[in-house]
Amino acid sequence: MTFSFSLVLVWLDLAGVFFFAVSGSLLAARKQLDIIGSLLLASLVGLGGGVIRDIIINTGPPAAFANPAYLAPPVLAAVLVYFLFSGVERFTSLLVLFDAGGLALFCITGALKALAAGMHPVAAVLLGVTTAVGGGLLRDITANEVPQLFDAKDVYALPAFVGAALTVALSVSGLLNAVTASAVAAVVFAFRVTAWRRSWRVPLAVRGWHRLGLENARD
Repeated sequence: MTFSFSLVLVWLDLAGVFFFAVSGSLLAARKQLDIIGSLLLASLVGLGGGVIRDIIINTGPPAAFANPAYLAPPVLAAVLVYFLFSGVERFTSLLVLFDAGGLALFCITGALKALAAGMHPVAAVLLGVTTAVGGGLLRDITANEVPQLFDAKDVYALPAFVGAALTVALSVSGLLNAVTASAVAAVVFAFRVTAWRRSWRVPLAVRGWHRLGLENARD
């Protein structure tokens, strides 16, 4: 890696926590949860992916519990949504936009922390994806939503995989710096938002699944 990234990773992590936390509070508002529910959902989605990452890396207590600064973004997100949501309620794309921002940042920090811990590049890519999608999965399950990760009508994990793979490739080749990392985040964000806006799909697990489903339904 061509630049010192310890402090940069913390700030990227905190930014990712904030973006994800806002998406959690927006979903809580949409579900008509109270302010406590909003804070808990914001904390779950904002911190969940990072906690999973740090537990897998096993280099000490998860950053969310070791650094009090990680508690600030969920609180800020819950407060902002509490005061501003009534004015932005009609903009349903906000949740997707903030979620995409968190996805773009976490796939990078997850991959970089895995590399810093000495993990194999392939494992680092997988951990980057896990970090990016873990919080959203916990958020959707807790809010009784179909997880975006498993929604056949949504492209969620693929942008994270692209971002983590690009991050690892740039890092291994010595080309990773602030500019290239920002470019990777922009690519992931654009990929996720464009896929959502244009209703892109990935192939189903089984070709002809709809036909089989209809036949089983008739039986």
